[in-house]
Amino acid sequence: MNRPDKRPLTPAYIIFYILFWPDTWRMLTGLLLSLLFTPHILPADMGMPGRAMLYVMVAAIGWALSGRPAGWITGRLKKLFIVT
Repeated sequence: MNRPDKRPLTPAYIIFYILFWPDTWRMLTGLLLSLLFTPHILPADMGMPGRAMLYVMVAAIGWALSGRPAGWITGRLKKLFIVT
């Protein structure tokens, strides 16, 4: 799909967009923190809806806390890959 006023939408363009998007790193950090820490704080008698909500809550907290680190990561990646 070629757009006359913008770059063509290629798989490489999409991969680099995702790589340089700070929210990608924020989401990955939130998911990682959720997978690592939630099992340690789960009560034994909690049902499946409660477990799911706790995983989502911890992921959201991880996403919120990783704003500056995600900006730092994308800034470093841009310096590494993009030559102006």
